[in-house]
Amino acid sequence: MSELDRTGDPLVDDVQWRPLYKLGGWAALAAALLFRRNLAEEFLLLRTLGIIRYGPQAFPGNAADWFTLLRTHPLIGLTFLNLFDMVNYALVGLIFLGLCHALFRVNKSAMTLAMALTLVAVAVYFASNQAFTLLPLCDQYAVATTDAQRSSLLAAGQALLAIHNSSANYGNGPYVSFLFVSLAGLIIAVVMLQSDVFGKFAPWMGILANFFGLSYYLSLVFAPSMSVVSLSLSAPFLLIWYLVVGRRLLRLGSTSSKPNGDV
Repeated sequence: MSELDRTGDPLVDDVQWRPLYKLGGWAALAAALLFRRNLAEEFLLLRTLGIIRYGPQAFPGNAADWFTLLRTHPLIGLTFLNLFDMVNYALVGLIFLGLCHALFRVNKSAMTLAMALTLVAVAVYFASNQAFTLLPLCDQYAVATTDAQRSSLLAAGQALLAIHNSSANYGNGPYVSFLFVSLAGLIIAVVMLQSDVFGKFAPWMGILANFFGLSYYLSLVFAPSMSVVSLSLSAPFLLIWYLVVGRRLLRLGSTSSKPNGDV
């Protein structure tokens, strides 16, 4: 039997959808641990303080330096190339998928738009991240036997880095993906207010988190020095949103869950 919210709208169309809610719930809790964590900067800080005694002390400056880092410290190199951000975007995709299905009957057009924005955001970020594309070039560079081969591989590596989204070299991909995922999050949070499924606390956390995320772009245009402030303001609300949404999705995915408006 379908679960109903207070307005009588089905929350779970069938038992078969409960694994989707559970998946989204666990993804939200995992994202709460990974989100907005600049692991590369954290590593460099610990390296500078001497707490970590191996690895680079700065971001590589060119393709040759990246190849060297990936050969000597592959995990650190992939971290600098934002591998964990790719994991985070995948988790956000699962969270929003569960939320969009839970809220689809509340506002079908808005949820369709939110899901489309999310899919585009994830696809753009994955396409713009060159973490795994650089690895084979690195291996080929290591076994190259002529200067012409090495020069060609370095040029290819530099071209990939020009569109990469590392902390040392931003391209357009991460800006587009973050814009789209913030818009999707704001749409979902607003629709939450139209349903009693998630209460009122969770929607407002989502609205504030994604509003400040979107204000980052206004800051870039009108006050670039304040852009970091916008992201800093967004972070705590986003963390809380993930936690309360994850808890609620897990309850929706449980066979014993009962509809109510708490978070």
